Amino acid sequence: MQRIWRVCATLATIATLSGLSAFAAAAPPAPTDVSAVDVPGDGGAAIHVRWSVPAPAETKLAVIERRIVAPVKEGEAAPADAPWTEVARVDAKKGAEPGYTVSGLPNSEADRHASDQIVFRVAFIGVDDQQTAFVEAAPVVARANLILFKKIPLAIVCAVVFASVLGWIFLARSGGSVRIRRIAALEAIDEAVGRATEMGRPVLFVPGIQDMNDIQTVAGVTILGRVAKTAAEYDAKLEVPTSRSIVMTAARETVQSAHFAAGRPETYDESAIRYITDEQFGYVAYVAGRMVREKPAACFYMGAFYAESLVLAENGNAIGAIQVAGTAEASQLPFFVAACDYTLIGEEFYAASAYLSGERDQLGSIKGQDAGKLFAAAAILTGVVLATLASFTPSGPLAGVSSAFRAFFGG
Repeated sequence: MQRIWRVCATLATIATLSGLSAFAAAAPPAPTDVSAVDVPGDGGAAIHVRWSVPAPAETKLAVIERRIVAPVKEGEAAPADAPWTEVARVDAKKGAEPGYTVSGLPNSEADRHASDQIVFRVAFIGVDDQQTAFVEAAPVVARANLILFKKIPLAIVCAVVFASVLGWIFLARSGGSVRIRRIAALEAIDEAVGRATEMGRPVLFVPGIQDMNDIQTVAGVTILGRVAKTAAEYDAKLEVPTSRSIVMTAARETVQSAHFAAGRPETYDESAIRYITDEQFGYVAYVAGRMVREKPAACFYMGAFYAESLVLAENGNAIGAIQVAGTAEASQLPFFVAACDYTLIGEEFYAASAYLSGERDQLGSIKGQDAGKLFAAAAILTGVVLATLASFTPSGPLAGVSSAFRAFFGG
C-alpha cells in the first residue's frame, strides 16, 4: 500500500512540475491596437508606432520591424514577399502610451519612391525570452511637411535678427545715434602712415594670398582704400604686392580712386601695385625680401593668410615697423596677435568697411546684428540657468519649464 502511495505522489509531482514548466515557458499575450502614424512637422523620415499591452501581461521588450512596399489600394494587404527589417527593441511598457518613433527612414529617390508605403509590425518578448506572434499595423506613408517644427526656433531667431537690422537701419537713416565702439586697429592707420612719412620710408600693404572671390580679400581691399587715401594726403609711398592678377587690378582701381578722393591724382603710381606670383611661398619670399631691403615703417596685412602669416609678421617686427593685421582665419590670429601692434579679429575685420566709411546703412546693419546676437546670447543664458536650477529640483516646476525650453529650442 505504501508503495502505491509513493508511486502516486511521484506521478503527481511530475505532473505539477510539468505544468509549471509549461506555464513558465508560455509566451505573453501579443500586442494589441498596433498602429503607425506619420510624424507631423518633419522632413518625411519619421513614423511613430504605438501599441497596447494586455493586462496582466509580463512583457519585457517590444520588437519592431518594418518593410517598404509599393503603393497599394486602400484596404489591400501589403505584398507577402517584401523583406522585413528589424528597427528596434525597446521597453514594451515605457510611458503612459507605449510607442516608439522610428527615425532616419529612407526618403530619397535612390532608396524608395516618395509615395511608397511602409508597414510596421510589433511583437513582445516575455520575461522568459519567449516571443509572441507579430501584429501588423496598417500601411503608412512618411511624408515631408512644408513646415518643419524643429526649425521654428531658428525661424524666430532669424525673424528677430531681421527685424533688428531693419529697425536700426531705419533709425540710422532718420538721423538717430548709431555709433559703434572704437576699433583701435583702424584708428592706428593715421599713426602708422604718419610715422612712415616722417621717417621717409614706404608703407607696405599685403592683401592676403586669396583671389577676389574670397570675402576676406574684399574686406582687405576695402581697408586698402582708407590706407591709400591717408598715404596720398601725407605724401607717403605705398607699395601693394599681390599674389593674384585680379587682386592687382582691383587694388590699382582702389588706390587710384583714393588719390582722386584726396585731391592728389598726380601722385598715383601704378607700378607700386604689382603682381608677383600665385605660388604661396614664392610670393612670401619676395615680400619678406622686400621688407628686409626697403624697411617699410608701416606694414598692413589684411586678408586671408595661412602659414606665411608668421613669416611676414616676424619680418615686420624685426625691422621695427608698426604692424596692423586683420584676418578671419582663426588658426593665424595668434601669430598676428603676438607679433603685430594691432589686430582686427574676425568680425572687426568685416566691420571695417562700415567703421571707416561711416555710411549709416552699414552702421545700422552692424548695430542690428549685434542686437540679434544679444538676443541669442540671452536665450542661451536663460536655458543654462533654467537647466542648472532644475537639476537641484528634478520634480519641481522649474524642471518642467526647463524641459519645455529645451524642447522648443531643439535641445
